Amino acid sequence: MSSVLLLFSIHILLVQKGSSAAPTCQTTCGTIPIRYPFGTAYGCGHPAFSKHMKCNLGTLEYYSSTRTTSNNNAYTVSSIDYASSTVIIIDPLMSNCTEMKNSGSFTLGDETPFTLAKENIFVLLGCSTTSPMFDSREDFCDTGSGSRVCRGMYSCRGVTGIGLPQNAPISTCCVYDYPTGIGLGYSLDLPKLQCSSYASVYEFGDEGEPMKWKFGVSLNYNDSYNYSDACKDCEASGGFCGFASLDESFSCVCNNGVNTTTNCFGQGNALSGTMGLKIQTMLTIGVINWCGWMMFLQDL
Repeated sequence: MSSVLLLFSIHILLVQKGSSAAPTCQTTCGTIPIRYPFGTAYGCGHPAFSKHMKCNLGTLEYYSSTRTTSNNNAYTVSSIDYASSTVIIIDPLMSNCTEMKNSGSFTLGDETPFTLAKENIFVLLGCSTTSPMFDSREDFCDTGSGSRVCRGMYSCRGVTGIGLPQNAPISTCCVYDYPTGIGLGYSLDLPKLQCSSYASVYEFGDEGEPMKWKFGVSLNYNDSYNYSDACKDCEASGGFCGFASLDESFSCVCNNGVNTTTNCFGQGNALSGTMGLKIQTMLTIGVINWCGWMMFLQDL
């Protein structure tokens, strides 16, 4: 009888061990689905994106600098649209209609795989009359439809947060008409531009209702980053496409933490997910039946 209990205990331990292995690459970060070329940690996804993005306590963050991951250069990723290859990031110091504050500067970062989407409207707020943005020899500011955007922003109660009264004159506001397709190293240096704050609107909806505007910075990325047959094979086996830390060569990261250069078939990956539960259930039933048979024989 003792041998039967021992074997049953060993089986339970093996099942627990197989089901509790912690994956190294997650398929979600908070509520955001994570797919290639993105990843939740270093070694997951494509190396060009892994240097800039990571999952921090359930929040997906974009880091404008690859040299440091301090909070000073971290932006929150609010959504990823894989169909349009678009990422929306939020600067915690960026102004919106509800709350305006001194923003500092926005930078896209060096060596970034992203470019600014053409939908973005950058609004510079509380600018000095001597700001280079108002240089009459340049056309930095959109004085056409941009004027309506400025009036909309200054109609918000939040404008008092940067020291301006509600419905202040828009002479200190500039809708920056930046070139489209900007990527590497793009920076909006507010101290240099002599502006207190900025907002970025990527979707207006009802243009006359700034409370309904969608604030954030829309980024485009190239979705052709080496989505190879090896990566497709890895995903088909239940793995997550990643890379080796030393030479950044392709690596398939399995749910049980095993890294392989091919796929997760035959890597012990079957003990995780739906298939793993089926196998574990079958094993448990088999062991219980076997134990019952052994107990029956001992009673004879």
